[in-house]
Amino acid sequence: MKHGKTYMEKAKLVGSQTLYDVDAAIGLVQKTTTAKFDETVEAHIRLGVDSRHADQQVRGAVVLPHGTGKTVRVLVFAKADKASEAQAAGADYVGAEDMISKIQTENWFEFDVVVATPDMMGLVGRLGRILGPKGLMPNPKAGTVTMDVARAVQDIKAGKIEYRLDKTNIIHVPMGKVSFGDDKLRDNFQTLISAVIKAKPAAARGQYLKSVVLSATMGPGVKINTLRLTE
Repeated sequence: MKHGKTYMEKAKLVGSQTLYDVDAAIGLVQKTTTAKFDETVEAHIRLGVDSRHADQQVRGAVVLPHGTGKTVRVLVFAKADKASEAQAAGADYVGAEDMISKIQTENWFEFDVVVATPDMMGLVGRLGRILGPKGLMPNPKAGTVTMDVARAVQDIKAGKIEYRLDKTNIIHVPMGKVSFGDDKLRDNFQTLISAVIKAKPAAARGQYLKSVVLSATMGPGVKINTLRLTE
């Protein structure tokens, strides 16, 4: 990928082989933004596990104390009282068969997170091939298959994010906006990294945090010294 002059100038501020402490890394991410919009700050965490093995999967969810800065649209599959609870909690869309049909026939995807009560998963399972590849399938480990739909919706709206390994054993997650400033970004990062460390599989051997890189949407990656992070 070819980068512009502004990017190249900003990238010079970051040592390609330098490992920074968290505060310095967050500071550099903010200094090296190049876009005119409020860029998202992302964390890329490579773990010393093999995601091909079931006992080495790392997946979960955590509520970032200051949210992500993004408005999240929540779709809830529920009926009767649970549907009412979801609506009262602020869900953007609530339904059952009607929503299944809308997604299947209209290719409708005006939502970012899907929550479902356990009794609805038989129905929602019909959407597995559609929602699965998009990372939208509800999952108990992420807290999106639950009877407490109100709590789930509130947590998501408050800044709950899901993290999980990709095929290269890396977790990619948003952790706020550049405009958040040092303190809020640090709080969000510490909350995220603590959750990932806590989720370390018993089967993991050797160094767990292989590398941690922070970057803004259009900025260069800044490497963090993982030895400074408590494992």
